[in-house]
Amino acid sequence: MSCRQAYHAGCWYTENGSELSRQLDLWLSKADLTHGPARAIIAPHAGYSYCGACSAYAYRQVSPVVVKRIFILGPSHHVRIAGCALSSLDKYQTPLYDLTIDKQIYAELEATRQFDRMDEQTDENEHSIEMHLPYIAKVMEEYKTSFTIIPILVGSLTPEKEAKYGAILAPYLADPQNLLVISSDFCHWGSRFRYTWKDSSRGHIYQSIEWLDKLGMDLIEKMDPKAFTDYLNKYGNTICGRHPIGVLLQAISKLSSQSNAPKMSLKFLKYAQSSQCMNSKDSSVSYASASLVFE
Repeated sequence: MSCRQAYHAGCWYTENGSELSRQLDLWLSKADLTHGPARAIIAPHAGYSYCGACSAYAYRQVSPVVVKRIFILGPSHHVRIAGCALSSLDKYQTPLYDLTIDKQIYAELEATRQFDRMDEQTDENEHSIEMHLPYIAKVMEEYKTSFTIIPILVGSLTPEKEAKYGAILAPYLADPQNLLVISSDFCHWGSRFRYTWKDSSRGHIYQSIEWLDKLGMDLIEKMDPKAFTDYLNKYGNTICGRHPIGVLLQAISKLSSQSNAPKMSLKFLKYAQSSQCMNSKDSSVSYASASLVFE
């Protein structure tokens, strides 16, 4: 069995399993269950010292007793791909326990001929999927032998491709035994990110960033893929998981268009910034956690 190593453990989060377990327990204990059981969540993928507390608000909404398959959609940071790619490995290591890739779902996705395979180096270098694995292992620990994961690396998709992948994933989103994890940070602000948009009427820079992020979050909550794309085109907000979010919104849109469409509600539960930008030399990354519920 080939296994992806926990490449960012010991750097982006602790490699000590018992310490990691305690940290995750603490963060989860401080988040309330207010919008569950989640069918999909949006959560960040930065180092846990920055976003671990924020992520807990999304993972607290997951009902482990129901979930059998967890799809993880993470943006590609290091390689340019125009579509989506699947892992070439069998298992993903975490400091808690190893997670098993669902070969049956992978075969179904491959049969659409819309998915490539990433090589092992691409897989291990990418942090956007890995940063969710310890949280998944934690919330599912009582059912560790009865669930699988479906990691999907998402490339720079056009709106048309977001719609195509959304349509492919819609039937999986409709199944209550599935959970979709959408990996995204929000605004990356500062000259080091080559993004310094600000609206001085909003107050300090960090307040301007929050206004901009929340404008995008409101459109995501409205589950309107076109409005979200228009917003990104207008402001250029550096939401690194915009394509995974776009795929989720398109999957929701596909389900909404069906005659027996379920009632769905998507809510953001937590927002945070790595630091408060006051002047042009500062930089920050924003984090937000959301949950999608089928009513």
